[in-house]
Parts: sequence; C-alpha cells; structure tokens
Amino acid sequence: MVKEGLLYTKEHEWAKIEGDTVTVGITDHAQEALGEVTFVELPPVGREFSQGGEMAVVESSKAASDVYSPVTGKVIAVNTEIATHPSMVNEDCYGKGWMVKLKATKDAGKGLLSAKEYQEYLKGL
Repeated sequence: MVKEGLLYTKEHEWAKIEGDTVTVGITDHAQEALGEVTFVELPPVGREFSQGGEMAVVESSKAASDVYSPVTGKVIAVNTEIATHPSMVNEDCYGKGWMVKLKATKDAGKGLLSAKEYQEYLKGL
C-alpha cells in the first residue's frame, strides 16, 4: 500500500511534510520485505542529518536495514514507543509506526517521489 499525500524515497522511506516539520517512517513495502520488526535504533534528538544520510536502523528476523533521512534537517522528536514496541512499524507504518520528526533546514521534498511515482518505481523492482 502506498499512502497518498506523502512523499517517498527510492530507499523506501516516507515523509510527511507540514511546514518545516517532516515526519519520517518506512513504507509498507519496506516493512513487508523486512518481516517482523524486532528492534529499532533511533537517533538522539538534536542530531542533524543530510538528505540521504543514515538516520536509524530497523532490525527484523530477516535482516537489519538502515533508514535514510529523506530531507536535510535536525531531529526534533523520536517515536520512543516503537523502541519498546517495534511491531508497531509492521502494524501501522504510516501512523503509529512513524520514527523521527525533523525540522527541515533545506528544500524539504526536493528529489522525493510522489505516491504515484513511488508506485511506478515499485512496479519496476
């Protein structure tokens, strides 16, 4: 499932942009490919990332995967609930399973895919 109204990366992160605040998580495609998420390592509040920088780690019974920042910005909040309940990423990746909120410091959304573009990208995989 690809949710309308969000932007996406080719590395399977989603971004919800509200002004200069960007909420980030992994896509339904990513959580499905990983299988049952067993651990999530989140960055500390205050850490800065460049677009495309390694921001978090998601581990599952199948693999460990890096989560990349879809924008350049500074971490202003992390979803501590998924640290204790990582299965939330599987259950509601676009809602309660969000990972990080960033304050964007550059053009938020630049280079990201629309829902339609991401769906087309997935068809080619």
